[in-house]
Amino acid sequence: MAESRIRRLSTTLMDATTDKDPLVQEQIYNALCHLGESEPEEILHACDEYLRQHDKLAFPHRVIILKAMETVVKNNIALLDKSTAKVVIFLASNEMTKSKEVVREWQQAASDVLVAVGQRFINKVMEEALTKFQPGILPHYFVMQTFANLSVSNVFGMVPFLNSILGTMLPMLGMAKQDHMKSVFCYALQHFSESIQEYLANLDQAPDPTVRKDTFSNEIFSAYEVLFNSWLQHREAKLRLAVVEAIGPMSYLMPSEKLEEQLPKLIPGILALYKKHAEAFYISKSLCQILEASVNIGSRSLDVQLDSLLGTLHPQICAPADPSIPLTVKNHTEVLRCFTVLACSFPDRVLAFLLPKLESSNERTRVGTLLIMRQIINSASSQMEIKKPFILASMKLPLQDSNNKVKRAMVQVISAMAHHGYLEQPGGELMLEYLIRQCALPSDPPRKQPPDADDLASDSVQSISVNTLFLLSTTVDRMNNVLWPYLLEFVTPVQFTNALTPLCKSLLYLATKKQEEGENASLIRYDLNANLPSPYAITTRLLVVSSQPYVGDCRGTAALCLLNVLHYSVHPALDQLWSKKVPPLVEYIEENTEKSLCQKEWEEKLLLFLQETLTAVSDNTWICQFGTEMCKQLNSYNGFPLEKNFLYKCIGTTLGACISKDLVQKQLQELLETARYHEEAEREGLASCFGICAINHLEETLAKLEDFVRSDIFKKSVGLFSIFKDRSDNEVEKIKSTLILCYGYVAVYAPKELVLSRIEADILKNVFQYFNTKDLTLKLCLIRSICMISQAIYNGVKCGDFVFSRKAELVAQMVEFIKAEPLDSMRTPLRQRAMITCTYLVVLEPHLSDPDRTELIDTCLASVLALPPLDPAKERDGHVTDALHKEMLYGDTISALKDLLKSLLQRNLTPHGLQDMFAHLGPWIKSSKEHERQRAVEVSAALLDFYLGKLNVSTVIPFYNLGVLIALFSPRCSDSLASVRQYAVDCVYCLLYIQLCYEGFARDHRDEMVEGLKALKKGLEEPDFTVLFHTCNNIATVIGKRVPPDQLMSLLLAMFEGLADPDKNCSRAATVMINSLLKERGGVLQEKVPDIMSIIHSKLQEVDEEHVRKAAQQTVYILASQHKSVVVSSLLGSSLPFDSHTCTMWRSLATEPTLTAQILEQLLEKVNRDVPYKESKCFLLGSSSERVATPLPLAATCALHEIMSAPESGAAVLGLYPQLFVTLLLRVSCTVGVQLPKNLQSRERRSAGPGTAPRTLEPCSCAVETLQAMLARGGSEEVARAVGRAGGWELMASAERHHDGIAALASAMAQHAGPRLPLIVKNLMPTLNSVLDNQRITTTAFLAELLNSNVVNDLILLETMMDNMTGRQKDPCMSVRMLALRGLGNISSGAPEKVRKHGAKLLASMVNGMDDKDDPHNLVALEAMSSLSKLLDHVEERDVQSMLLHIAIRIRPFFDSEQPDLRKSSIVLFGNLTKFSDGNCEVFFEQILNGLVTLLLHLQDPKPEVVKACKFALRMCGPNMGCEGLCDMFLNHLREDRSLHYGEFMNNVCKHLMQSYPEMLNRLILTNLFYFKSNWVDIRAAAPMFIGFLVLHVDEDHCQQVDLDQLISSLNLLLKDPAPAVRVKVAETLGRLVRVL
Repeated sequence: MAESRIRRLSTTLMDATTDKDPLVQEQIYNALCHLGESEPEEILHACDEYLRQHDKLAFPHRVIILKAMETVVKNNIALLDKSTAKVVIFLASNEMTKSKEVVREWQQAASDVLVAVGQRFINKVMEEALTKFQPGILPHYFVMQTFANLSVSNVFGMVPFLNSILGTMLPMLGMAKQDHMKSVFCYALQHFSESIQEYLANLDQAPDPTVRKDTFSNEIFSAYEVLFNSWLQHREAKLRLAVVEAIGPMSYLMPSEKLEEQLPKLIPGILALYKKHAEAFYISKSLCQILEASVNIGSRSLDVQLDSLLGTLHPQICAPADPSIPLTVKNHTEVLRCFTVLACSFPDRVLAFLLPKLESSNERTRVGTLLIMRQIINSASSQMEIKKPFILASMKLPLQDSNNKVKRAMVQVISAMAHHGYLEQPGGELMLEYLIRQCALPSDPPRKQPPDADDLASDSVQSISVNTLFLLSTTVDRMNNVLWPYLLEFVTPVQFTNALTPLCKSLLYLATKKQEEGENASLIRYDLNANLPSPYAITTRLLVVSSQPYVGDCRGTAALCLLNVLHYSVHPALDQLWSKKVPPLVEYIEENTEKSLCQKEWEEKLLLFLQETLTAVSDNTWICQFGTEMCKQLNSYNGFPLEKNFLYKCIGTTLGACISKDLVQKQLQELLETARYHEEAEREGLASCFGICAINHLEETLAKLEDFVRSDIFKKSVGLFSIFKDRSDNEVEKIKSTLILCYGYVAVYAPKELVLSRIEADILKNVFQYFNTKDLTLKLCLIRSICMISQAIYNGVKCGDFVFSRKAELVAQMVEFIKAEPLDSMRTPLRQRAMITCTYLVVLEPHLSDPDRTELIDTCLASVLALPPLDPAKERDGHVTDALHKEMLYGDTISALKDLLKSLLQRNLTPHGLQDMFAHLGPWIKSSKEHERQRAVEVSAALLDFYLGKLNVSTVIPFYNLGVLIALFSPRCSDSLASVRQYAVDCVYCLLYIQLCYEGFARDHRDEMVEGLKALKKGLEEPDFTVLFHTCNNIATVIGKRVPPDQLMSLLLAMFEGLADPDKNCSRAATVMINSLLKERGGVLQEKVPDIMSIIHSKLQEVDEEHVRKAAQQTVYILASQHKSVVVSSLLGSSLPFDSHTCTMWRSLATEPTLTAQILEQLLEKVNRDVPYKESKCFLLGSSSERVATPLPLAATCALHEIMSAPESGAAVLGLYPQLFVTLLLRVSCTVGVQLPKNLQSRERRSAGPGTAPRTLEPCSCAVETLQAMLARGGSEEVARAVGRAGGWELMASAERHHDGIAALASAMAQHAGPRLPLIVKNLMPTLNSVLDNQRITTTAFLAELLNSNVVNDLILLETMMDNMTGRQKDPCMSVRMLALRGLGNISSGAPEKVRKHGAKLLASMVNGMDDKDDPHNLVALEAMSSLSKLLDHVEERDVQSMLLHIAIRIRPFFDSEQPDLRKSSIVLFGNLTKFSDGNCEVFFEQILNGLVTLLLHLQDPKPEVVKACKFALRMCGPNMGCEGLCDMFLNHLREDRSLHYGEFMNNVCKHLMQSYPEMLNRLILTNLFYFKSNWVDIRAAAPMFIGFLVLHVDEDHCQQVDLDQLISSLNLLLKDPAPAVRVKVAETLGRLVRVL
């Protein structure tokens, strides 16, 4: 019986192989394999029978079955008996040969079955296969392929058959006419040959160790003759390649004499194929095998073939391999193997062929030849040993090749040479030098190359060269003595600069290794290495390149580390110093980056290191030689300005340490004679060299400069400095510039006690004679020099006593320089440098005269502030670097101006001094040009901050000009430029603190009001007028509270002056500030406007000036306090919608709480008195009436909103909170779906212009906005925010979701405004009996949600509200009934203890709700279930017990409802009911079992909320199921926050179910069968999977429960489901049914 069912199962699956979905086909294959794992022989027989019976089954479907058979055979080969194997073999053989035509996929599958069986039953397979392989009859294509594959998969089993197969096959070769048959014979011969080779190579393991090569030689040769002589000439390319692939392995087996005989024909024949085939890999592979076979037999024929071999193979390497085509790369490998074979046999001739090719003009030829040379050097090392000198000599030409591909190949050759001892030979140095030259190639930024670009980027050559050098240094031991100390020769020549980092790293490694060998091993033996650079040269070079530490792959670290390791070779005295000082320098480089490193600080560290080195050596001879070497190296750095500049500083430091004054003077003269004066960096370097040297040799330095000045070189006369006689005028100016700079640096660096006395006598005397110049460079140098001299005087020890007699003269000269600059542009830093110089000059004694001071200030202000602004658009058109440079120049110049003015102000830190400074700045601050104002206010802010920082008040004095200064800056707080606004606040901030200081407060005192100004700056960032003027008002408030009374009038008067400001923003700000000051400081200036109401509106329309509007607003309050009824009536009479001016007037009525409360009461009375809408019949036939809003309540609602929008209305709103809330809530309720009157609709559209307020007149939106305003003003902002976050405001306006919006409002009120609720509830209760459905719905929704909060219980409202909700159950409106049930359910949250008290009553209400007859969409039932779920946690168990079963049965149909909400609520309720099952344990357990399958399947429900409900219900059911494992699974795997792997979960669930309730198997299966017809695909797929897992885990004892026939029939039907996912699961389950058969 079981067997027949397995047959039935397998037949069902095999019937389904016609399914077109590939996933279903795959699952059918898997299911068959699964059945096969259980009953392999049975399934194999079933497949056999099925295929035989369904002879017409199309081959794609047969393939699935055959592949399943192959898998079953492979996995169970050891279990098969001979009879089954015989059946399978016979079937596969027939399937394979049934069609005479080749049907590849089908016959390949059958062949694979035979190969799988042949792993164990080779004799049986061969017995059957040989019947299809009869002498004289051409066999089937796949018979031969099967033989070939068997020979590979079972070598030891198959080789004994090969002799007879070959014997039968040979005559057939001539019979094969079709190309595919010839190909398969070649395929077979190839694999036969490979199998024989493997057999012979493993004779010790072979079953027949007597087998020899000659057993097969003759047959193989006979086959070869056919293949080579006949088939290789075929025009079909694929066949020729198949022949070639076969001949390669066959050549190993051919008789030696025959192979020798064939070689003269064979090799040319193979070589000829290269011309016929683009893809050469198979030809090369075969050729290599033939060559190896030929060498193995010691062939003499190769000698003759060598030239043609080399000539053919060489171009194969020269054609570049494409990495994206793997076969081209493999071809290169095979061809190189061929060259290895040939080079080992014919080294002389191969070299004679290759080396001339290096001279070819073709780049590919040269590259290919080098690749072959590398291969030969590596793989034929013993044969090449005596050829080394010859090979090295032949490489001279490639060393000069400029092609990057050749360079790269050459580097690889050098690497190979290094490993095999070539570089130790004479001529090896040239190779190393070449390698280092490649390391020194510039590493340009990578350029995007076209995909077919032949040439490699030079940086890739550099990169591979660097890696090669380092590898040779560190991994090839034999290279140590070759590289050390030879590599040092490349450190100093400038052409190897780019290679310094790899050179230093390699040398560091080698030197460290030498040190490990012995202490003195790393010493450089100059007696043995004459070409090595001196210690002075090495030290200079490494120190100088370290000054730019991140260039060239961080060369600074490498250079310093090498320097450290060479310390003993440089000077024995440096051991301790360098080992202590160098590591911190290296660490400093590593801690920083190129951007973060401070270059000046770094150079100072290096110069200090140099100074300490010279001190440690303390050998004058050594120091002199060191200095001389430095000077020699100067010319090497002509292309490296930064390094050369640093070298000059090193020379200065070294000369300073030199005792020999003659040498110092001689070197200084040489420097002056050889300097390249036209380069700025050189001028700077030379000057700094003189300055540093002057630290120890001031007399010599000044003397040399004096000689230089007197030498008449500038007149081109012959003398001491005759070297300059041929210089042009321009160069002479540059020489003068350098001289001036030298004096400046000498003044800065020289000891102050020595230099002060020499400044006027020796230095300035020579500087002054060059002021009369137009040369920009000379001017800049003069300014810098004077600046340095001023700094030197200022920093001097006796600075206070020094009177600089020529100070005024120098200041005047700087002013002249500044005046000469053009006012329309700034191209040079001359202004900036001149102002910096003046900054240092003005602090020196004596004081400047007032006219000089005035001229200096005015000149500098005009020169900088009046400059045109940078135009970003124009700058972008130019070069980016130029634009950045110009921007930086402007910034630096402004900073210099600030510093100069601060320096001048420092001399007179008094209110008068401040007033004097702002007398100059005032016109610029008020300028009509934005850029002038911006710069002036920025400078002012810096000056005031400086003044405040430096102020030190000893006596309390009046700050008499505070008001004037504040009035100057405060209106600028609303300037059109954001930056001016920010700086203006800073100015006011500083002025107020200056006033506090003058009042006697300490400088560090912090005033809370004044500090508030900083917080106000945020409001000035955006150009929003409202924000700006609000911020200005706040600033004015601070000013008003902090300005002393005696300054108020002057402040106001100056403010009124500000109304005429050219910037309108500032004019308006002045108005705002005046009004604010008037409010703040009393009513002394309060305007009286007794009759303004009649003209207010027209004035507001006429004048669009903010200060006029503000003035008008102030009068409205006065009028309203006297005539509130008239004011209210006249404003209500305004046209709707209110324009912005009317709104402004309404808002001004909120000034005083008592008045505001009276006006609000009047408006509430107008809202409540009139009907909210009128029914209007439509003219269209059959259309219902529409509701149209009445105008007076609408206008009153708008007015309420405007008044409550004003912050001042808060107190009045609080007083009327309950009345306002209830009125507006009911107003919202009555306006849902209400339309505007037609006259207002058209007016609203017409007036939607700039004069109207940005609010809609739509009645409901208007009411909602007013309610929001009321809550905000009544201190319930959090309520409004909470409703907004919940989307409640939008929901309120929706007819369908109105009650949800009201619930959101009630929830927020309960949470944030609880104390307000008693009066609100009291006012709302009467509305429950309203004739308007809307009002009843709104009130019920509000009260129902309140019951959700415990606040109603705390406020003793619960009993009343609960009774009211119970009473609403009979309401004619279904929504009210539903909301009443919701409210009763909410008691579980608000007052759980009351649920226990009223449990029976509440449960009865819910059951009645579930039985509601007038509930077509089950909305009331849904609410009843949801509410009941909430109540169950709190009711007494006895109250539930009586109706438990009734409820469980009543809700069960909802589990599969089409409505997701019903599914979710019923399932959650079911989960909650399980808590009460103890009393009715068995009865309710039955209900759990009834629902278990449904709940498990709905874990695949399309709705996430239903899945969540199922997880909850199953977790609740778990403890009641009596199975601990199942309970744990539900609790662990069905957590809400955990994702579920459904298949794995169901597998484990079914395992527990079958362990605990095996008798339930049939019931569970039958329930699942019901879901085979589910509307949801995922559930239809889950049901058969559920059954499959049940079957998988059931014990054999309970298998008989299953009605297999019904189950298989149902699954068979479901196997035709339109959804592939379902069919996949059915196929999977069918495979598992083997368990119950």
